Amino acid sequence: MTLVETRARTGAMSRINPVAKLAASALIAIPLILTLDMVSAAVALALECVLFLFAGVGWREFWARTWPVWLAAPLTGVTIALYGETSGRVYVEWLLVHVSDGSLALAGATVLRVLAIALPSVVLFVTVDPTDLADGLGQTMRLPARFVLGALAGLRMVGLFLDDWRALELARRARGVADRGRIRRFVGMAFALLVLSIRRGAKLSTAMEARGFGAPVQRTWARPARFGRQEWMLVIAGASISALAILAAVSTGAWNFILGPS
Repeated sequence: MTLVETRARTGAMSRINPVAKLAASALIAIPLILTLDMVSAAVALALECVLFLFAGVGWREFWARTWPVWLAAPLTGVTIALYGETSGRVYVEWLLVHVSDGSLALAGATVLRVLAIALPSVVLFVTVDPTDLADGLGQTMRLPARFVLGALAGLRMVGLFLDDWRALELARRARGVADRGRIRRFVGMAFALLVLSIRRGAKLSTAMEARGFGAPVQRTWARPARFGRQEWMLVIAGASISALAILAAVSTGAWNFILGPS
């Protein structure tokens, strides 16, 4: 099993069509992209925490999967706090650094916004199997089968990159050319991995063509991708989170449409 394949889970979310997860993530993210305020992001994040309980992901795996998001969000907030728009009381002023009430408020809104947008995408797609996603894209969204199957084959090859990197490293050590010069070694191994990937991709493309994956005929699917009640419930949940977040922001006067007139 490659690294991109997820193990079987018993949670209700793992049995939902990946297209529904994609739609729910988009419905949650789009309104948050259009505004920059703390109220909408905080409300959306609080409601998403309820949704996470049904994702079928344990707490240990949750933190293991989402720690880059928890790390990136505060770093983004620090940058906004130091270099954001200055307004209100100024606390620190040095060269290009201006820490004020406005920049701190903007930083807090940015941190919540990053968490509210990124966490649902990560958590929902932890339970997605690449084959199930390809089935959903091909059957539910009616995308071209050639594109979907090609993307699936390429995605499954991603898990081999780490094994190839380790094999190249061991081979170079066996030849005594990996003892010094880390930068030079990294560049050489990266180029070798690129060449190996191109060759493997060419072989995979030829093999798929030989098996008729590129034939201009109506393709059948081994596993049907259903879009039923559970999928619609998830989509409605995503739309409800967005609607409640927007309603809370508008009712409190915090709504800040970033595409509006400045």
